[in-house]
Amino acid sequence: MLKFDRQKRLKKRLSQMVVNKYLYVMILPGLLYFIIFKYLPMGGLIIAFQDYQPFLGIAGSPWVGLKHFIRLFTEPTFFMLLRNTLVLFGMNILIFFPLPIVVALMLNEVRHKMFKNTIQTLIYIPHFMSWVIIVSISYVFLNVDGGVLNELISALGGEKISFLTSPQWLRTVYIGQIIWKELGWSTIIYLSAITAVDTQLYEAADMDGAGRLRKTWHVTLPAIRPVIITLLILKIGSTLDLGFEHMYLLLNSLNREVAEIFDTYIYTAGLKNGQLSYSTAVGMFKGVVGLVLVMGSNKLAKKMGEDGVY
Repeated sequence: MLKFDRQKRLKKRLSQMVVNKYLYVMILPGLLYFIIFKYLPMGGLIIAFQDYQPFLGIAGSPWVGLKHFIRLFTEPTFFMLLRNTLVLFGMNILIFFPLPIVVALMLNEVRHKMFKNTIQTLIYIPHFMSWVIIVSISYVFLNVDGGVLNELISALGGEKISFLTSPQWLRTVYIGQIIWKELGWSTIIYLSAITAVDTQLYEAADMDGAGRLRKTWHVTLPAIRPVIITLLILKIGSTLDLGFEHMYLLLNSLNREVAEIFDTYIYTAGLKNGQLSYSTAVGMFKGVVGLVLVMGSNKLAKKMGEDGVY
């Protein structure tokens, strides 16, 4: 009986695939991308448990077990890396994450179409610039010698500030650049979610005498809450994955104590120093932490009555 039910379900699934064959063809490129560039390379994680030597290969390199993980957790730099990464991630969540929601809500209230399109275009543009360009422009503005902002401060009688080398200013500059580059682009999903809100809810709120602020708080925000929760869960999954390129461009010998994070440490240990197995262990640690956080936050969201990611 069970065999018959299994065959019946399989036949039904195959018939659905035939009916929706063009949808599956559209999915195929993305599926191949993840298989080739995401899942197949995961086989290389085995070198985290080896003393990998390129000329010996994976099959010939000696097995060392958890040696590299023990080294990671006992290194004096581990807690510095963890602290720096968590502080920057906390700033990202507390400062940057709510801003696209606020901007999307504000843009939704703009009635002048040309003005709205102009603002959207202006705040979207930085997303298409590389971090090299973003940091270079910041250098022009923030540099001590000839920087626009420092020259203005000096002209007003103030003392020039070492924004780019001072450990006290590194995190402010970092989060400011993220806001500048990604704020506009991050609003797109929220604006799309807002357009899907049932207009009858707004009409009912109008009949009850609700103003714009109350409609935003009691209609718009509850309607887009599933989207906010989903993006927050995905964001939490990248707690230890802040991105290499941006911080590497800001990193220097004077601010290293607050700027060194796991991403830049992996580059230094793996490519510069040739410690491939050790850097793979660090990367695997990041991935496992991200997976646990996504699963945990998703479970918590479901307990609170939200849909979650899966």
